[in-house]
Amino acid sequence: MIMADMVSVTVTQKQDYQFLVEFGDGMPGLLADEPAPLGKGEGPAPTHMLLAAVANCLSASLFFSLQKFKQDAGGITTKATCSVERNESNRLRIQQIDVEIQLGKETVKLTHLDRVLGQFEDFCTVTQSVQAGIPVKISVKDSNGVRLDSPHLA
Repeated sequence: MIMADMVSVTVTQKQDYQFLVEFGDGMPGLLADEPAPLGKGEGPAPTHMLLAAVANCLSASLFFSLQKFKQDAGGITTKATCSVERNESNRLRIQQIDVEIQLGKETVKLTHLDRVLGQFEDFCTVTQSVQAGIPVKISVKDSNGVRLDSPHLA
C-alpha cells in the first residue's frame, strides 16, 4: 500500500472575514480576506489562493518537465483566471479556470516540446485534483505569444 503524504494548514480568524493562513515549518503566514462588501480586501480571497495554487503547480510541473529534457524556457509566467457564477441553488461557484502559461523563449529555441507539453499536466497534483470538479483550460505560449499545441492542451 502506498503511504500518503499529509499536508496541512491552519486557518485562524483574525477579524470578520480576515483569516491568518499558517503553513507551518517556519513558512510565513498569509492574511486572507474577502473583497468588499463582505471583507476589506486586505489579502487574497480563497478564489485567489485556488488560482495561485493551480497556476503555481502547473508552472512548477512545466519547469520540471522542461528540466527532464534539459530545456531552459527563459522563465515562465502564468496567469490564471476563473469565472464565478451562481449555480442552480443561487450559490456562487467557480465554473471554469483558464490558465495561460508564457515561456520566456521562442519555440524555435526549445526542443522536445511535444513530449514536454504532452506530460507536464500529469505532474501537477493540484490541477489534476481540481479538474475532477472544475474544468481547467490550459494554453502554453512562447515568448512571442505563439500558442504551442499538444493533444493534451485545451
